Amino acid sequence: MGDLLGVAVLGAGHMGADHIRRLDRVVSGARVAAVADPDATRAREAVAGLDGVSVHADPVSALDAPGVQAVLIASPGPAHEEALLAAFTRGLPVLCEKPMVPDSTGALRVLEAEARLGRRLAQIGFMRRYDSEYRRLKALLDGGTLGRPLMLHCIHRNVSSPPDFTSAMLVDSSVSHEIDAARWLLGQELTAVTVLRPASSAGAPEGLVDPQFVLFETERGALVDVEVFVNCGFGYQVRCEAVCEAGSARIGDERTMVVTARGSAREEVAQDYLVRFADAYDREVQDWVDATRQGRVTGPSAWDGYAASVIAEAGVRALESGRRTAVELAPRPDLYARLSR
Repeated sequence: MGDLLGVAVLGAGHMGADHIRRLDRVVSGARVAAVADPDATRAREAVAGLDGVSVHADPVSALDAPGVQAVLIASPGPAHEEALLAAFTRGLPVLCEKPMVPDSTGALRVLEAEARLGRRLAQIGFMRRYDSEYRRLKALLDGGTLGRPLMLHCIHRNVSSPPDFTSAMLVDSSVSHEIDAARWLLGQELTAVTVLRPASSAGAPEGLVDPQFVLFETERGALVDVEVFVNCGFGYQVRCEAVCEAGSARIGDERTMVVTARGSAREEVAQDYLVRFADAYDREVQDWVDATRQGRVTGPSAWDGYAASVIAEAGVRALESGRRTAVELAPRPDLYARLSR
């Protein structure tokens, strides 16, 4: 057990519990050393059967628990800033679920705190970069055989939205994944956003603007459109098509199991992100553990987390105003010299 990377997991909800399971049963080279959650019962249930795990109500105390060498943050977004800064103070490498910090002001504070260290400690959990289909599309675009990318057409659909989900959250929670994926796939910053509001679906809760059509502009003239529909009712679907000067490529067409019985065939449709992106999460955490044990930090950076927060805020302003809204990023610190690859 001494050779394993001791990880403190902050948050034992839906995402945190899944990461605890992943660290214990899927990922090699790591173990859960501590878990923190305000709900002590939930925390104990999440680590039931695991040896040598301390349980904490306070996330900062979990960072100081015996055996903790790294941190995985899966708590609600508003708690991320305090946890990230505490980890930086202790020199602990961090894998932080998105959003890094929900508001751009707090995200900038985290960015500047890490930049002052002169080295990276944080990897942000934009797991689509670890999905096999997204990686193939990225390699194809980087290879240049299709020519310059002109447009990305994206679809992001959920079966239903959780209670208290707001119209703004379609942009700053759901579309935040497309924000990062577009920046990464194209190797460009997003410079402006417009949000169009079609008539809401009958399946949307009262007052929720759902679906929405989000249009991003990039620094080198490409366009990215996103259909976000969080109460589609039938499945979790994520698709992306790149249209380039010499061809196009599309990912996300379901290649799932087809069940044939009693004279009919039925194709399975994923019902949530933990199913659709299970392999991506596994690969993301394994790569993080491997890099951390080697003293390296890879993957999406604090700059990527900050940029996503700024762009999402611009998207919410565009939703509320009905107008095209420019994206204004702070100067990029030298530590983050380019878009993370």
